[in-house]
Amino acid sequence: MSSRKKMVGFASLQNVNKSLEILNTHLTKIEIKTEKVPIHNSCGRIASKDIKATNNIPPFNRSAVEGYAVISLDTNGATPTNASELEIVGTAEAGVEPKDIPKVSKRKTVEIYTGAPIPTGSDAVVMVEYTKRKGDFVLIHNPVTPWKNISKKGEDFPKGKTIIYKGTRIKPWHIGTLASMNIQSAPVYRKLKIGILSTGNEIRELGEKVKPGEIINSSRPMLRSLVEERHCLPIDLGNVPDEEEKILEKLLISLTKCDIIITTGGTSLGMKDLIPEIIGKAGTPGLLVHGVAMRPAKPTGFGVIGKKPIFMLSGYPVSALIGFEVFVDTAINTILGIPEEPKVMIKGKLTRKLATHIGSKSFIRVKIIRENNGYIIEPLRLTGSGLLSSITKANGILEVDEDIEGYDKGDEVNVRVLQSPDITV
Repeated sequence: MSSRKKMVGFASLQNVNKSLEILNTHLTKIEIKTEKVPIHNSCGRIASKDIKATNNIPPFNRSAVEGYAVISLDTNGATPTNASELEIVGTAEAGVEPKDIPKVSKRKTVEIYTGAPIPTGSDAVVMVEYTKRKGDFVLIHNPVTPWKNISKKGEDFPKGKTIIYKGTRIKPWHIGTLASMNIQSAPVYRKLKIGILSTGNEIRELGEKVKPGEIINSSRPMLRSLVEERHCLPIDLGNVPDEEEKILEKLLISLTKCDIIITTGGTSLGMKDLIPEIIGKAGTPGLLVHGVAMRPAKPTGFGVIGKKPIFMLSGYPVSALIGFEVFVDTAINTILGIPEEPKVMIKGKLTRKLATHIGSKSFIRVKIIRENNGYIIEPLRLTGSGLLSSITKANGILEVDEDIEGYDKGDEVNVRVLQSPDITV
């Protein structure tokens, strides 16, 4: 063990932006293998290469409305009082082969339904609303221009055009597009394997009997859910007691099967907080940051062993959540080469004065309350990093930069939405 003094506070704290800069500098992009998955299993996965249209969408010129396929010149000058009269020579329905649809010639028309192929000879469709049928004839009350109400072949996606770019997180509408082209599978990066290891003699697992002084592990199940929410694969590494040899052994084994490791607990300054020194011994470059100027989650830190990052998060669930969102999310995005997912933000006015600490970035849990045509923002008074109620009662997070010492009552602030303001919390 080193001679690091315990219980004397952090010698210095690294600010959040500098910490992220250090992280990105040391995060050599891991080579992530690709795989093909059925498109119905691809939602949320990251495309590992450009996916191009295999055919034209639409595959043929088709009607965008219900009405009558015409030669546009035959409708010139048509008005409700001076209609163009055309003879109906047939019908075109969706699913009918173009060769089975009658041709359109001068002063002739074909009754047509949405999605049906455009008959040969016609160059526009008159909406049924602007017509009146008289037996085998139809009166056109509105003129149309060439290609009016026609979806042209390939106008949505021409064959060969990129429809999903490499690095795109696949969404349901992408899956619909792939299905429209009869593409059955998508090339994606394999899921990142993220190991979650908790430490602490006092920790007991869900369902175990708890003695006085012991606590149920709440952080690891929460982190597992956060990992799954990012469409990564959580690896449950269990809990290890506060013993240096056992923790080091577990980390070294875990590094062989995980892309990223998260530890919880053991990262503060007590005599049992061994994780920072263990990471320093586990390999190179080793420990990079320990102690970040942020509230909550000050004991957060990280290191890199070989090419694999290890994140030290607090054992308190709220601190672990904030540390995950700030640092682990960054690592996932960097490794996969994808941009940060956009966050839903709401502006509102503070209900009371709010003081924060200069030099530390603060993540204030708040209630967003809809009022009249806007929102008011109420900072929660219970904000301890060990208080789960402070996050379950919150529906928003207000991030306050290091150089801001607070806000006055009535100040307008920008808040990240955690859940709908219309849900009672």
